[in-house]
Order: sequence, then C-alpha cells, then structure tokens
Amino acid sequence: MSDPCILCVAITGSVPTKAANPNVPISIAEQIESTHEAFEAGASICHAHVRNDDETPSSDPEKFALLQEGLEKHCPGMIIQFSTGGRSGAGKTRGGMLSLRPDMASLSVGSNNFPTRVYENPPDLVDWLASEMRKHEVVPEVEAFDLSHILQAIQYHKDGKLYGRLYVQFVMGVKNAMPADKTVFDFYVEQVKARAPDAAWCAAGIGPNQIVVNEWAIAAGGHTRAGLEDNVRLDRNTLAPSNAALIKRAADLCEKYERPVATWQQARDILGLRSVTA
Repeated sequence: MSDPCILCVAITGSVPTKAANPNVPISIAEQIESTHEAFEAGASICHAHVRNDDETPSSDPEKFALLQEGLEKHCPGMIIQFSTGGRSGAGKTRGGMLSLRPDMASLSVGSNNFPTRVYENPPDLVDWLASEMRKHEVVPEVEAFDLSHILQAIQYHKDGKLYGRLYVQFVMGVKNAMPADKTVFDFYVEQVKARAPDAAWCAAGIGPNQIVVNEWAIAAGGHTRAGLEDNVRLDRNTLAPSNAALIKRAADLCEKYERPVATWQQARDILGLRSVTA
C-alpha cells in the first residue's frame, strides 16, 4: 500500500484542561507553537478550537483570526480546519468564523448523546452551517458519530449542499455514542466506498482508543487524526508530552504499514483544496 496518509492534529478541543495535562495548548501562542511542532512531525491538517483565558470554550472570530494568522506564518501550507462544534457556542455563533475562509471546517450533520449532554445539531442549523461553508468556499469535514451521520453526509453531498469533495471522519469512542468497534469500523468503510466511491475518509478514536483507531484507519487505507483534544495520554500512566508526540505515533504506524505520511501539498490535492504558496 503506497497511498499517502493524511495526519490531522486536533490540538486543543473544548474539554481538556491543563489540570488534565499541562501540555494542552490554551492560549493562541501556545496553540501556534504546538501546531508547528506537530506540523514538523507530519501533520498536514490542524483541527482548531479556541479558548478563553479561563480555559472555557470560545467561538470568538477574533481569536480564530489570530490563530489563523499565526498558523499561516509559522506552518506555511498547512491545512487550517476550524471547529463549528457545539461546546463552543450556540446556534449560528458556531459558524461566526467561517467568513475568515479557512481551508476546512468541521460539520456535524446530526445529533447524538455525549457523556453528559445531548450534542444538538438540528436540521436548520446544519443547513445554515453548510450554506455558510459553500458561501465562503470552505470544505467541510463531516464528523460522524453514528452511521446515520455518514448516510446523511452522503445524501447532503449528492444534493449539492456540501462544498467541495466529500470528506467524512468516523469519530469512535465517545461515551454514549459509537464505541470503537472494529466490526462497525469495517462496515463504515464499506458503506462509504459503496455509496460514495469518490469520497475520502478518516477516523479518530477518543482516549485510549486513539492509537487503536489510528491503526485501523492507516491499515485500511484511510486517513487519521491524533492530538490532545481526543487523548491526553500516551498510556495509562504517561501524559502525552505534546501534540507532536501523538502525531509521531501515528506516523510510526504509517511506516509500519508502508504508507508515506502525506505532505501538505499531497493532502491539499487529495482533498481538492485550493492551492497556496508556502
């Protein structure tokens, strides 16, 4: 197998704090430095959330703008993907940064249970977020927490509601949502290949499932995500020293399965993103 594997680094998220791992990057400066290290380790996509000074989630477009500026300067060519997730804000505030025209943005197309709450993605909000992404030429990464989300994403793309190439990420291991189950994973891959053969896909595992799902995705020919948003440990007894360390583990798996780690140029080509000059 020789197809390049895209590695996405999920640097911060909305949940992990420095109390859980002091290496979680919270400030914009910390996020830029941590992303740069992961970029050098092989990540070609940065999946980004922003935080307030007290570590609570934020959807402030000004914070996203500062992060975008820093990443473009220090990680030239890297794909910037903003989160429109529900922990950072409510309703249309979740898409307030899309006018900044990042390369990509996450998009959840359905609701599901999270550990202590319902992750609400009502159809009218999903339609609005998708329309804003089309308006600003932002390619969505559909975050699928359940099978229905995969099927809905395929239908949305067929209906012309999603900008650019269809890219679906299987998120497995969130408590009360889809567990990290190999049989289910294989079925997900089969369904995407059968129903949307031109789509690209990736997979992310939460907590100790991160390295497990990384390996499944790499072995199956897909792309994968790692980072402190999803997992703050290298193992039960060891905190991850950085986002780069988690990306390095995924890159080592690429070597094991004889897959080159995608450069940012290759990743942009695979995902059909606009070209840039680094």
